[in-house]
Amino acid sequence: RGGPWGKVHADKKQRHLRLWAETLELKTLADLDGILPRVEAVLRELHEQGRAGRTIRNIADAMTTFCNWCVVRGYLLENPLRDLGEIDTTPVWERRALTLEEIRRLLRVAPEHRRLLYQAAMLSGLRAGELAALTRDDLDTERCGLRLHGEWTKNRRKGFQPLPDRLVRQLGAYADAGVVAQLYRRFFPRFPDAERALVYVPSHPARELDEDLAAAGIPKQTKAGKMDFAALRNSYVTLAAEAGANVKELQTLARHSTPSLTLNTYCRARDRRLGELAERIGQGGLLGPGFE
Repeated sequence: RGGPWGKVHADKKQRHLRLWAETLELKTLADLDGILPRVEAVLRELHEQGRAGRTIRNIADAMTTFCNWCVVRGYLLENPLRDLGEIDTTPVWERRALTLEEIRRLLRVAPEHRRLLYQAAMLSGLRAGELAALTRDDLDTERCGLRLHGEWTKNRRKGFQPLPDRLVRQLGAYADAGVVAQLYRRFFPRFPDAERALVYVPSHPARELDEDLAAAGIPKQTKAGKMDFAALRNSYVTLAAEAGANVKELQTLARHSTPSLTLNTYCRARDRRLGELAERIGQGGLLGPGFE
């Protein structure tokens, strides 16, 4: 939509391009000639190392889009990676949503600052990077929610995310007490603008969540999928659906461009709920007197 890349996305692109430059010893544009077999070899090696398909695709995209950029601006006659094949991004494990009982166990064992982080994630659907970008000024106590800015949201759009009133008051009190800034100074001193931060997000939130999952006796992987910090967003969307949100409301709360993304990627159907629905359907008259 004509806006600049987000900082996280730009940093990732730069890191991936640096990886290609170092791995393939690229010095000049002439070094790109006939590069396709070498790029494919690197991608195969990444796959053998167990890297996720989406990660491999992102790494490849950095190089292919750079080559496209060179062609458009006349630095190259053609893209040397134009025949690069599709990369399978089917996840080995899907992410799952925590059950209410698991959520209670997780919140009981987590330290206070991480408990508040998990609550903010599961009651807003914001990603770790978006939570880390929040400042005290983004907490709107009158409208009861969070002001979102296009500079750091994944969809690059400003917006407003409603929150429960109790969580709004907890977040405000915690930040106003200076606890968030103290945590950053102690555990994450390189974090920018820590004095204005609303929520403390550790440098490796997934790693610390793993510790709390283990302490709560919650398996990281089940037949329903894996649990990591990003999966807290799945929990949010699933909880919203179970609270009665319709499809349009779910899509809006999740800030997705299409309802299919919300329903097929983030919203989860629970076996218990499906069983309850089956019972309700059966109580609709199909199994009544005279039909035994």
